Amino acid sequence: MVLEGAGEMEVDEERRRVGPNDAILIPPRAWHEIRADESGQLRFHCCCAPQYADEDTFLE
Repeated sequence: MVLEGAGEMEVDEERRRVGPNDAILIPPRAWHEIRADESGQLRFHCCCAPQYADEDTFLE
């Protein structure tokens, strides 16, 4: 959930603007990235279910 600021969320090549109180569902194994807007201010809270494991991370 976005707590403060604004930015853009990309999930499997679909991009959307995000801001305070927005929640984003990221399907399992979906490529995703979040970026702050021009202000550079973006604070969000992540919850993972099932729990996060390092081997689930893929970096390009």
